[in-house]
Amino acid sequence: MNGEMSAYEQLQAELKAAPRTWLVTGVAGFIGSNLLESLLKLDQRVVGLDNFATGHKMNLEEVEGLVSPAQWARFRFQEGDIGDLAACEAACAGVDFVLHEAALGSVPLSMIDPVCAHRSNVTGFLNMLIAARDAKVKRLVYASSSAIYGDDPGLPAVEQRSGKPLSPYAATKAINEVYAQSFAQAYGFPSIGLRYFNVFGPRQDPEGAYAAVIPKWIAALLKREPVHINGDGETSRDFCFVANVVQANLLAATTGIPGAANEAYNVALGQRTTLNGLFHSLQDVLRSKDATLPSQAPIYRDFRAGDVRHSLADISKARRLLGFAPSHDIHAGLDLAMDWYRQNLG
Repeated sequence: MNGEMSAYEQLQAELKAAPRTWLVTGVAGFIGSNLLESLLKLDQRVVGLDNFATGHKMNLEEVEGLVSPAQWARFRFQEGDIGDLAACEAACAGVDFVLHEAALGSVPLSMIDPVCAHRSNVTGFLNMLIAARDAKVKRLVYASSSAIYGDDPGLPAVEQRSGKPLSPYAATKAINEVYAQSFAQAYGFPSIGLRYFNVFGPRQDPEGAYAAVIPKWIAALLKREPVHINGDGETSRDFCFVANVVQANLLAATTGIPGAANEAYNVALGQRTTLNGLFHSLQDVLRSKDATLPSQAPIYRDFRAGDVRHSLADISKARRLLGFAPSHDIHAGLDLAMDWYRQNLG
């Protein structure tokens, strides 16, 4: 960078000099708690909203241990459900920016219980839009999803082109983007959607049938249990370390670049990894840290309903309009996260 600061480094310096007030919904979850940790380390004031449906108190306790007592004192937690408009209104009072992560983030769960997915992801989202608008929040940044691209075969995925949604979960995220656009048109309320591709990192939950693949496989390898791969293992994903997602959220909330607001952006690395390749990488890293772990082959089973075959993002729009520049590729991310995984999943 020729000694020049990146957009994100510049933003971090500005925020430290002039702290703002942020609301993080789903603050006890994986991405929410990583946002909380980064914001508190920048001396920001943070309000957190969570109902602990999928978040964990221990994530908040872990963040408390990673920041100073003075930084932790800037955090105010509110237990509540985004399905309740009054809870959303109370959380938005006096807030500059909303980072909306609360959602039911599971494709398979949405296939089993679409009503539950709709209540959390659509009704809850609409409540947040109304509350943020009425509180005169400067901008709402929300978690959209790569599931938006559905059955569109074109790779890499570009924001202006998408296919048919393959699951109720994908439908809820598509509806979020439509609602956000309508609030921009009808009320002049600004928001930005971030289409996350397979995010991984510390505090990602390995439990349950619908857990994300990286912590689930690491937990199995550490426990010397078999690893199951849905399909032939040539399914590919654009894995994105959580620090890149934190960067995208903070840049999206604050960008002053004309035309940047009221858009959706891919948040990813722009690199594709097959599940077979991922499995071998994880096994190699773990065995380099513990030679007693056995070498094993994965067990292949049927493809999973609602799953997309290949996923790869074009991130040029986020680079251009947000100043987004991913700081960690999958290997750097796994190196950083592996100690946490080994301590917490073994």
